[in-house]
Amino acid sequence: MEETPAAVDEQDRALVGRYLNGHSDAASALVDRYQQRLFNVALRMLGNMQDAEDVTQTVFQNAFLKLDTYDPKYRFFSWIYRMTVNESLNALKRRKPVVTLEDELAIPAPGVDADKRTEAEIRVGMALRALKPDDRAVVVLRHFASFSYQEIAQVLEIPVQTVKSRLFTARERLRLNLREHVE
Repeated sequence: MEETPAAVDEQDRALVGRYLNGHSDAASALVDRYQQRLFNVALRMLGNMQDAEDVTQTVFQNAFLKLDTYDPKYRFFSWIYRMTVNESLNALKRRKPVVTLEDELAIPAPGVDADKRTEAEIRVGMALRALKPDDRAVVVLRHFASFSYQEIAQVLEIPVQTVKSRLFTARERLRLNLREHVE
């Protein structure tokens, strides 16, 4: 049986409270609950598995250091996803251009053997990474993390109308990028 968002929020608040009261096992439960989803967001934002792992680790470190600043009247996942998006954007800014001998743009989805990737997945990944980071963020949160417009607005701290506008623009750019890679 799938848990309701309200039940998940309540469990998250309880885990945060337990951690703040000295129960370190609560940290493991929060990591188990969100690690894969945060990694997936970072991977789609950055296009590099090592960078995504680094971002995910940094996010959890920062989250536990700042957990006393988390306001339980808001959703925990919005708080930690916002940290992930911000850290991913910071990693993109810090990134220095490099020339590699390997095609790093062809990053497999987590848990997928490189031989099983399809040409379409590779093209989508390349087109996604060609988007501006702000556009990429809304596409990743909407289509890979399945967030609602309201949830994306909360994570990115922008109005819902801005989310819709960015998503429209990003989809158009993504469509054009995909068309370029097909022709």
